[in-house]
Amino acid sequence: MSGSRPNILFLMTDQMQGRVLEPGHPCLTPNLDRLAARGVRFTRAYTPNAVCSPARASLMTGLLPHNHGVLDVIHNVDDDQSVLRVDRPHWAQRLSEAGYRTGYFGKWHVERSNRLERFGWQAYELKQKGKKVKAKAKPDEAAAWSEFPLAKTVDDPPGYASRLHYAVTEDPPESRGVGITTDLALGFLNEVLQGDEPWCCMVSVTEPHDPFVAGREAFELYRVDELPLAPNVHDDLAGRPNIYRKVQAPWRRLTDRERKEAAACYYASITEIDAQYGRLIDAVERAGQSDRTLIVFTSDHGELLGAHGLYCKNFSAYEEVYNIPLVIAGPGVAAGVVTSARAGLHDLCPTLLELVGLEPIGAPDSKSFAGLLADPGRFEGEYQTGFAEFHGGRYRLTQRVYWDGPW
Repeated sequence: MSGSRPNILFLMTDQMQGRVLEPGHPCLTPNLDRLAARGVRFTRAYTPNAVCSPARASLMTGLLPHNHGVLDVIHNVDDDQSVLRVDRPHWAQRLSEAGYRTGYFGKWHVERSNRLERFGWQAYELKQKGKKVKAKAKPDEAAAWSEFPLAKTVDDPPGYASRLHYAVTEDPPESRGVGITTDLALGFLNEVLQGDEPWCCMVSVTEPHDPFVAGREAFELYRVDELPLAPNVHDDLAGRPNIYRKVQAPWRRLTDRERKEAAACYYASITEIDAQYGRLIDAVERAGQSDRTLIVFTSDHGELLGAHGLYCKNFSAYEEVYNIPLVIAGPGVAAGVVTSARAGLHDLCPTLLELVGLEPIGAPDSKSFAGLLADPGRFEGEYQTGFAEFHGGRYRLTQRVYWDGPW
């Protein structure tokens, strides 16, 4: 390895609650627990936006959505909108310019050219071959869902398209997106681990995003009837904005048993991710590069999972939506620490650049927490405020979230 710059293994999920990594939580994540035991886990990490494309663009640029311009998911708007511009510097460009080997695998979802070399990624693969489960289907396609041993569709209120909510599949994770993406990344890792240049490998799976689909083996690790429901699962949202009640409508007829099945499928999907990402962590360890590799695990935003009678995200500033998992381990990072410091997903941009000794890109919306990672006890009090923004989706609305200490 040239110089003293550390490698980076960046592991990302889609729509994962931060609280699933809490001790005693029913979700089984042995590999992520192992990672947290030798690094820093944040209990108060938050996304700057509860939608995939804006959050991911903020991660890459260190900017809030109103500054990078990606205000919505790219498939909701015209082709010239919600596109990450090449004149917004990306931290991977800094790495590439400094001699890093860079690779990106899985979900991109911030612009439409899919030419990632323009953003600093030298090797990349975005396509996931294999079985794809659609979240929505035409009536004649819905019959295909009967192939699952367990499946629940949501068809209410009248006029809504039938939508798969959760399912158990006989297909192993190796034949689905989570395993295929991991295999692609592992191929890149096996190559760069043999070289001398520093490297950055980013792995971004689409799971556990709805519909919550998991393999039978992982699902059977969970006792459905024993899973707890959110204490506010039957919230009628009285006194809250009417848009919240409108969004809640498709989920009102779910039984408590079905809500527990949904949770089991969601947790089982995360368990599958944990196993696949464990393969990547193991590869780094076998190569003897753990002590010079930064490993980051996080997600773009959270998931309501029945809290307030809601699922998915959007339209509500609840903790389950904005709180995300964040674990960082490696050189310059304290070991076995849980911190209540408030960190934003977009703050990873300046933090990573500082950790590898490169110049920041000058994003005014984000702040490096590299010093905190080295000495959490000393700097925790300096990271207690934060900001997030939401610009609506198919419905247009404005929402702002501000954090200050316990508030």
